[in-house]
Amino acid sequence: MNNTRIRKRSKKKLKKWVWFTLFSFFILLAGSGFYFFNVYQNVASAVDNMNKPISREVSEKREEKVEFTKKDPISILMVGIDERDGDHGRTDSMLVLTLNPETKSTKIVSIPRDTRTELIDPEDSKNSSKDKINHAYAFGGIEMSIATVENFLNIPIDYYVEINMEGFKDVVDAVNGIEVNNQYEFELDGVTLEVGPQHLNGTETLAYARMRKQDPRGDIGRGERQREVISKIIAKGKSLSTLTNYDDILNALEDNIKTNLTLSEIIDMQSSYKPAADTIEKIEIEGTNKMIRDVWYYMVEDTTRQSLSDELRQHLNLPPETVAEVAVN
Repeated sequence: MNNTRIRKRSKKKLKKWVWFTLFSFFILLAGSGFYFFNVYQNVASAVDNMNKPISREVSEKREEKVEFTKKDPISILMVGIDERDGDHGRTDSMLVLTLNPETKSTKIVSIPRDTRTELIDPEDSKNSSKDKINHAYAFGGIEMSIATVENFLNIPIDYYVEINMEGFKDVVDAVNGIEVNNQYEFELDGVTLEVGPQHLNGTETLAYARMRKQDPRGDIGRGERQREVISKIIAKGKSLSTLTNYDDILNALEDNIKTNLTLSEIIDMQSSYKPAADTIEKIEIEGTNKMIRDVWYYMVEDTTRQSLSDELRQHLNLPPETVAEVAVN
């Protein structure tokens, strides 16, 4: 096993939890339609409002578009956007998924938001700069984020799902709050949470999902809490009693999610790509912290990127290629 990455493998009970967590919001939408046909048209309308195609149809790193009916391996970029008043927004969390139904496996790569890399302008590749990877969204939206991640990992990104973290509170309020067992007492954005089991409303949940500096695990701890929040929204949303409020849920979801997946593609994915959840591997990228011109960055060596790229490209049934070098200064 390559010691440049820390891996956590889960093959049994965890697979369903991770699967629902990663596809949290739009599974809830599709699921609502499956269980309650009388609200299906509203679900379809909400997904249609969330659908935001990107300018290209096929990644430059693919020869042709993937086809769900052929069960081609696919990749998805999932980003949580921290977008507040007066701010263009940055990616608060960034996950890359590769799904291969033939090998019945999924790989999930978590990219630290402070990772220093080349930010790629999809409209002009010469107009690039070195910065934190989460700044790509602030400079050029989801298309620049996609182009930057493709360059960083040297893989195609076929689809994206963008979630506005601010929308957490609307969704949580729509399902009448969630229960958590808070591990660390903290104060953030005017919200103070004590240690122990408690019921959180939307504003409290947003603080719970955002807190990082007071967690000794930093981004790792925050990522776990964000996945916990999403999974509990799913659990509440799947219950019959909660779905009596489906109008509120749909409104909250369509206001805070963007994706280039269509409803038919989401349904096809549920049908054709379920085997990919049989084995799920989470990959965290190893790197080091370094200060450059008074700014802290997370530095990832090109050799680490190359090894990861080779693994992901193999998982996508693509031949290996050399990654573009990213200078460390």
